[in-house]
Amino acid sequence: MSRSRTLLALLPLALAATLLGAHPAAAQPADERPEAVVALGDSAAAGDGAGDYEPGTRGENDNWCHRSAHAYVHRTGLATESVNLACSGADAANVAFGPEVHYIEGSQAQRLIEVARGNRVSTVILQVGANDDAALIATGIACIRAFLDPREPPCRETIGPLVPERMAATAPKVEAAVRDVQEAMRQAGYADRDYALVLASYASPVTEHMIPLQAVQGCPYSKADAGWGRTVLFPALSAALRGVAERTGARFLDFTRATEGYEACSRAVAGEEWQRRITVEPEAFVYGGLDAFGYHLAQESFHPNASAHAEMGRCIGEFVQSGAAEAACVAGADGRARLEPVAVPAPAA
Repeated sequence: MSRSRTLLALLPLALAATLLGAHPAAAQPADERPEAVVALGDSAAAGDGAGDYEPGTRGENDNWCHRSAHAYVHRTGLATESVNLACSGADAANVAFGPEVHYIEGSQAQRLIEVARGNRVSTVILQVGANDDAALIATGIACIRAFLDPREPPCRETIGPLVPERMAATAPKVEAAVRDVQEAMRQAGYADRDYALVLASYASPVTEHMIPLQAVQGCPYSKADAGWGRTVLFPALSAALRGVAERTGARFLDFTRATEGYEACSRAVAGEEWQRRITVEPEAFVYGGLDAFGYHLAQESFHPNASAHAEMGRCIGEFVQSGAAEAACVAGADGRARLEPVAVPAPAA
């Protein structure tokens, strides 16, 4: 080939290179939305028991969501912004899409869409199931009634046989809520890999290792029933939620032992505990009026306090940053909670 033909053959390539150099691909605009971590779920996520509740969630207009400024979502250290959509008393249907209204608030998943559009959400934490068939509050009341009324059999005997069935019924409801949370994030423009979705279980507020005369100090239930709650009831719910996480691809954080050694009535000084004893809060009348009379007056009872939320929030932060699929947050004697492998029950012989 002659030199002139060679130059002609190379001319298109040189021209293309010149054009590419003159017109580089436009850089993608930086996502300037603030990074955020979001919590959804019930009282355990809302921060009921931790105090300093957001105005509008203290009983005003029948909203008793009790979203605390100390809730663990604000203590993870994972993002500059933290958003709490959780509400005390919520069940899985209140998290999922649908017409359900709880304390004047609608679907948490639906509200998550707007939060995720306005922020760059890097972590979503979901803690729900206790108010579904697992019925933790109703179980606690049954245990108190059994202690106060000698005619009532122990709650571990009346409710114990129902636990497998109750947890089996809770799991699909929580699973539906998890999938709706995932769908909400997709509708907001996120791929599943764009954020961490953490499904958390519950810290046992009770223990058989109680101070003497626990009943008159805010824990009116038997040590045997409390031991059953700590070693059977809460682990059973945790196992059910772990199964949900496995089926949905969520990451699982076991909180069953997150307040171990700091449960209600476990110490001589209540202020050293991480779980509330029976707590009556007269201030509820200030915001909720006469509607506070009854359950809402003692709504904070047997919930993690601000100290517990600080440690659980730190655990969540460490868990997300670890990249692990699952872990347990376990309280230590030094007053710090740390991550450990999830304890899997041995198969029945």
